[in-house]
Amino acid sequence: MAEQPTPAHLKAEMPQIPGVGGPAPRRSARNPMLPVIMGLALVGVVLLLAVRWFSRSKFVEAPHEEQTAQIEVPPPPPDPNAALPHATESNPEIAEVTALAKPWSSLNFFVRNRFTGENIPATIIRLPIGSPAAPGGYWAFSRKAPFGTCELEYVTDLSRLRTEYEYQAANHPLVGNPCTHTLYDPLKTTTIPPDNIWARGAIVQGGDLRPPLAVELKIQGKQIQAIRSE
Repeated sequence: MAEQPTPAHLKAEMPQIPGVGGPAPRRSARNPMLPVIMGLALVGVVLLLAVRWFSRSKFVEAPHEEQTAQIEVPPPPPDPNAALPHATESNPEIAEVTALAKPWSSLNFFVRNRFTGENIPATIIRLPIGSPAAPGGYWAFSRKAPFGTCELEYVTDLSRLRTEYEYQAANHPLVGNPCTHTLYDPLKTTTIPPDNIWARGAIVQGGDLRPPLAVELKIQGKQIQAIRSE
């Protein structure tokens, strides 16, 4: 009797022969180190780009820093008024009497306005009259014109008085207003209305309304003190 064929799904397994292994397992074709290598390569590229960027920015900024370091800012010019005497209520001294020993000698200074606190430019003149140990031997006045914004000047050049101010009778120094060409005589006095107060510096030419504002003086030993301005 012929044997019946066995169905494929009922095929008996091959018997295992001791010492003979079965078919070798299939190895994966993907290298397990590949992700690590790619990660290290990416980190290297990032580091290289960072180094190049840092080097380039340092190279670009270096000349700017060097150029900035070479620029020297000049110091501000000295204030010419800083060396002048500044008379205050606690320190009113402006000069010694020996500094104004000669007639018509002068000195510029500042006096503090007791109402506004402003430092007012002023000038003191040694007059050819009176005693150097008495306030009457000097005349101090504010260089700010009583009206307007001009600054008065003490003119000792007689030829300038005759040419610029056109005052031919000038025979000693005068105080002038360069804006109005008004001249004040330190040797002459006048009265100021409405109270008719006596003031030095009578107007000998020009249309200003009154003499310069006076600065009150005091002689304390060898020191000349500016007490207050008018």
